Amino acid sequence: MQTEHPLTDFFQAGFDARDLGPLDALLRAKPYLDALITLFRGGEDEVLMRLLVLREIGARADAPRWSPQDLQAHFVYLNPVKLETVLLRLRQNGLLVWDSDAALYSLSEPGRVALAAVATLTQFADQDAELGYLTAQVAAGQAVGNISRETLQHLLARLNELHADFETALESQSEFQIREARRKLESVWKWVERGTQVIQQVLANEDADRQVQQVAQSIALAQGRMLRMTGVFQRRLAELAAQRVHLGQSGLTSTNVADWLRGQSQEALATLGRDLLSFTPQPDFVVSDILLDVAEFELLERERASDTVSALPTSELAASVSAVEAERLVLAEELYALLKDVRGDAPLADAVLADTYPETAYRLSLLSLLGDAEAALEQSVVAQLVRLPLLLETDAEVEVLDHPEVATLTRGRLRPLS
Repeated sequence: MQTEHPLTDFFQAGFDARDLGPLDALLRAKPYLDALITLFRGGEDEVLMRLLVLREIGARADAPRWSPQDLQAHFVYLNPVKLETVLLRLRQNGLLVWDSDAALYSLSEPGRVALAAVATLTQFADQDAELGYLTAQVAAGQAVGNISRETLQHLLARLNELHADFETALESQSEFQIREARRKLESVWKWVERGTQVIQQVLANEDADRQVQQVAQSIALAQGRMLRMTGVFQRRLAELAAQRVHLGQSGLTSTNVADWLRGQSQEALATLGRDLLSFTPQPDFVVSDILLDVAEFELLERERASDTVSALPTSELAASVSAVEAERLVLAEELYALLKDVRGDAPLADAVLADTYPETAYRLSLLSLLGDAEAALEQSVVAQLVRLPLLLETDAEVEVLDHPEVATLTRGRLRPLS
């Protein structure tokens, strides 16, 4: 007589838990899942103590087996009763193995696997944990020839989420949201670059699973969209900078004022606005459930930017701001004059290398806009530059330069579209 599966109560009549593919994969990994359940079941303090003890036990690679005396000496800073409780819990649930003949503790296989998974996760705690961890998992799978389609799908989903957030910031036309999105892109940039290298290796493997190849192709497209975002952010911020309202000859702009206002407390803003309103707005009706939803979001879910000190610039900056804008205009005009007569392939270094690093970087950022349809609609020397019939091509290699401020430069060329 066939025994009833313990998960039968979760399924409708006629469905057998053993016939469900996704559940079968979890059941096959049950010993390792049980190890994680043991580690993370209970209160936060209990979980942290189990992780602490297990990580310390697993960290001794030269002598991986521990005697009770070793454990007491190593964990002298822990309450002996609490330590014994933790060891008993780990041993009873199969994370620690007790060798009664040798009277020694050692990590079990599920315990070692669970500990390795936790170690991989914690190493990304100070960075973009999600994208970094997913990229590391994909790279590890590719290195051992056992890449997981599920891990690739998680990476693809995260890239699509980031791209959607960046598009939302651009559509908002808010300089603050666009700057925050660009900062986020810069923080995950290295993971996008490393992910690109791994995906190229996956796509180059002709023996890879077809479904894995399909997800890898989608990731490559998503990474390409992310790489193009740098130029889009730069152009949109430049457009917004051109729309800033300069307050007389003080050097202040509307952005400076908005930055300053965002850094003020509610009490300070109320003081500034006192006596400016001659009436108090009165709502005609109030819906209680909507008020509760809004209050819950504002108090619990809303992510608030950390406090930043944004001081208003002094009037002496007005001349320097105008000088910087004039200098950039001159650099753009010089680059346009240099490139307008290009008829054959030209090395990238010849086009962008200038006397200083800032000038070189600015020239390179202008070249990234070549062929951009939106930037070409403007009435400026930058638009004239963008409309030039040239194509920028870059390689993975870099050139080592003999230059006082620029050490290396991406190897590339400018090629006429014709």
